[in-house]
Amino acid sequence: MGERLSFEVLGPLAVTAGRTDVPLGGGRQRTILALLLLTPGRVVPVDTMVDAVWNSNPPPTARTQVAICVAALRKIFKGAGADGDVIVTAHPGYRLNTEGHSVDATDFQQLLTTAEQAVAAGELPQAARCYTQALALWRGPAFAGVPGRLVEDEAARLEEHRLNAYDDATQVQLELGRHQELIPQLAATVREHPLRERTRHHLMLAQYRSGRRADAMETYRDARSRFIDELGIEPGPGLQELHDAILRDDPALAAVTPDDPERGPDRPAPPVTPATPAVPSELPPDVPSFTGRAEELAALEGLVADSGDEHSAATVGLVTGAAGIGKSGLAMRWAFRAAAHFPDGQLFADLHGYDAHRDPAGAHDVLSRFLRSLGVPGEGIPADLEERIALYRSLLADRRVLIVLDNARSYAQIRPLLPGGSRCCVLVTSRDQLEDLVTWPPQARVHLGLLSEEEAVALLTAIVGERRIATARADAARLVELCDRLPLALRIAAARLASKPHWTVRYLANRLSDERRRLDELSQGESQVRAGLALSYRYLPQDAARLLRRLGLLDVPDFTAWAGAALLDVAVADAERLIEDLVDAQFLEVVTVDATGQLRYRLHTLVRLYARERAQEEETDAERHAARTRFLRTFLTLAEEADQREGAGKGTGVHSDVPRRPLDAAVTDELLAVPLEWYEAERAALVASVRQAARTGEAALAWDLTVCASVFFGTRSYTDDWGACCEAALEAARAARDARGQGAMHYSLGTRELGYSRMDGAAARFAEALRCYGEAQEDHGRAMTLRSLGQGDRIRGDLQVAMARFEEALPIFRRVGNRFGEAHTLHNMAETELDRDRPDAALGHALEAVRIEESRGSDTRNLAQALYRLGRVRLALGQAEAAEETFLRAVRIVKEKADMIGLAHALLGLGETRLRKGETKAAETTLTDALEIAEECRSPLVAGRIGLVLGEVSGLLGRTEEARALLRTAQERFAAVGATAWERRAGEALGTLVV
Repeated sequence: MGERLSFEVLGPLAVTAGRTDVPLGGGRQRTILALLLLTPGRVVPVDTMVDAVWNSNPPPTARTQVAICVAALRKIFKGAGADGDVIVTAHPGYRLNTEGHSVDATDFQQLLTTAEQAVAAGELPQAARCYTQALALWRGPAFAGVPGRLVEDEAARLEEHRLNAYDDATQVQLELGRHQELIPQLAATVREHPLRERTRHHLMLAQYRSGRRADAMETYRDARSRFIDELGIEPGPGLQELHDAILRDDPALAAVTPDDPERGPDRPAPPVTPATPAVPSELPPDVPSFTGRAEELAALEGLVADSGDEHSAATVGLVTGAAGIGKSGLAMRWAFRAAAHFPDGQLFADLHGYDAHRDPAGAHDVLSRFLRSLGVPGEGIPADLEERIALYRSLLADRRVLIVLDNARSYAQIRPLLPGGSRCCVLVTSRDQLEDLVTWPPQARVHLGLLSEEEAVALLTAIVGERRIATARADAARLVELCDRLPLALRIAAARLASKPHWTVRYLANRLSDERRRLDELSQGESQVRAGLALSYRYLPQDAARLLRRLGLLDVPDFTAWAGAALLDVAVADAERLIEDLVDAQFLEVVTVDATGQLRYRLHTLVRLYARERAQEEETDAERHAARTRFLRTFLTLAEEADQREGAGKGTGVHSDVPRRPLDAAVTDELLAVPLEWYEAERAALVASVRQAARTGEAALAWDLTVCASVFFGTRSYTDDWGACCEAALEAARAARDARGQGAMHYSLGTRELGYSRMDGAAARFAEALRCYGEAQEDHGRAMTLRSLGQGDRIRGDLQVAMARFEEALPIFRRVGNRFGEAHTLHNMAETELDRDRPDAALGHALEAVRIEESRGSDTRNLAQALYRLGRVRLALGQAEAAEETFLRAVRIVKEKADMIGLAHALLGLGETRLRKGETKAAETTLTDALEIAEECRSPLVAGRIGLVLGEVSGLLGRTEEARALLRTAQERFAAVGATAWERRAGEALGTLVV
């Protein structure tokens, strides 16, 4: 009988088999499993998985990668001892089969149901036991560490369910008389959730029954203070009634639990009417040419949805965002649209939270002005702040007034200005998140990002005019990107165009394209981008400001916390804290949670330029160079470790002598749990870093980073990135007269050309690599190049030359201890012997290659290549069943790695084997899939070989014209890459085709 799996979602996502933890792999696999666990037993469509994993921006291979992740999970569960398929394919996606297994969320619900039934039956001890067991299943926040909107929504639902269950369990414990033992946990829960009235009610009752009457009163006073300060309302009637009952020592409290504290209507304080009623209308002018922000305006509409209901909760909205993002403009646009909902007036105050010339406005002064606007004469305004607050809230208690508080610096600045009545509405704008401010409705907490390109161009058009923009759409699109699609920058640029009709859009875009002048161009007149950033910068803590400056030194599009740690030479945890300071101050934006589970951040271009300016002004040349070098060396340390973990192993390539910057082992293990996923997450940053290292004269760092990423680039078919890195690093190595680096880059470019089946280009690159390695006396590099030259010779049909090169390279690999190079050479020798029609000789080489790869202890891409060659040998020896098993094993490995070109090869071998077994239709299906993948990977040689076999299949099925077309296309592909031997085979197949 198979092992029973336990799926745990009430905390970090985990799976156990018996008492053994089951490793779940990378972030994508965890997200997919989480989606399946949201609705165990029900089908989750593949499209839903794609949207969740890639945040609605999937790559072309997304569906295939989902299938690969599912296959990896199935393998993990099978390896853990589970019988059958735990994940079942079911149109249009997959279903988690939990029969014979357990899910803690399901167990939690079943225990709650049993507890509720026990309560109904009056069996309180049984109910208490069930509640205790249910709550003990929780190990932390549900689905902790798994990103995605669907998962986060379910986690929030489960958390609310847990809190309700805790309150129900507490009710039972109180009825059982267990008052004293409840108090510590109840007090902790109230601190964590101070606005949950039922939990606080239970704490007050437990304290009173335990003889702690004063503590119960203090708990109520704390509740009242929080409710008034944060929500502008009194506690509910349940808490008020319990408070009064405690004051008079109501005998009923000793034996009976009060009714549900959440019943009954709220009772607002009586209104105070001013002597001279007034209807203020203080909103400043609406922003001209306002464009976009439809979703944000719709979110704010919730503030007035229930404004006519005098019993509705107080409505408070918050608009946050970076300097110049358009917070005030959005607030004014919405306020004018909503003004009709507030017949008793609109109050406005600029709180000057970020003002270079004025201190932040104090509540004392703002309240004085607001009270005058509400009709209170000067002599009637109290001097004491608390008395002003009380009068202000009394005046607003029965009015419907809109209060707009612009540019708030902190929650403390606005707290005295929040009304107590529920009929008013407050809209706050701030660069800070004001975590203490509770918005209602929740969607009224609006964070502004950059405008879309369409919205940004529309803003330009509204200010400059349709005629000038319509005739320069491409230049306008370029201009808005240079302005970061930031409304303030766009308005400045548009105003300059409007004031200078002789300027074209292209002319201004060209002026802004110089990064050294861009902030100057956008910081003229009263509106200045630089000044807005400077105001936020001066409030940063010293270490956060230093981190911002150094982040500006990097060219990476985004980054994770390890980058900040390297720049400051601190621990990753310390860097994370400072990064969050920069996020709160709107200097950094959270882009996504990447495939490794790390938060990725980015600086917008204008912020980066400002940060770089501050680094030039405030840091020495030595400090800037040291920070950038630490970052690049840390990147190299991680890239090299990822390359080794993926399967190449230590000592498998030519590397530089650049010192590596060591990282904490736990951090490295967390980042590189799935090496290819780390590379995927860091790809754009790695390419940018190679280019920056090359440009700044760090040649060795540039070419070594490229060497470490070459296997990843090839596996995932990122050939454009590969070529760009190689060319940039090669130019830097030439400038540095680094022969070894030049050899490494020529070799890498030759390998890339070989992947494209461009034999002449590959041979030229490998010849240059041999020359450079000879100059550098680098034997290891010579062996790698000889092996690759032999591959090209074999493809061209020069089998004797190919074998000679392999035999020259093999002993060098053995001498330097490069087991991967040794195995790779052996399975290429096996392929060459096959081409010489000597399968018996090939078998020994192929078996030895597989043995070497298997001895390394993991399923690597290199093992899949060796298995592919062994499968071909077994097929040539007539061992079809063994060949099929070998190819299937290779298919499983390359799917796990998302190695698409490897998958095309493995499916080719599998299709040929099925054809040899007489399974013609199955062969056709397999080969058709292989051809689609090969064409997507732009590999004409592999596509030609697949087409050659498909032509044979079509001929056997009587589709002669189709067969002829496939064979001719294959012949053309072989000719284009100089694969003479294969071209000849295609010609022979065409000649034997019967019409």
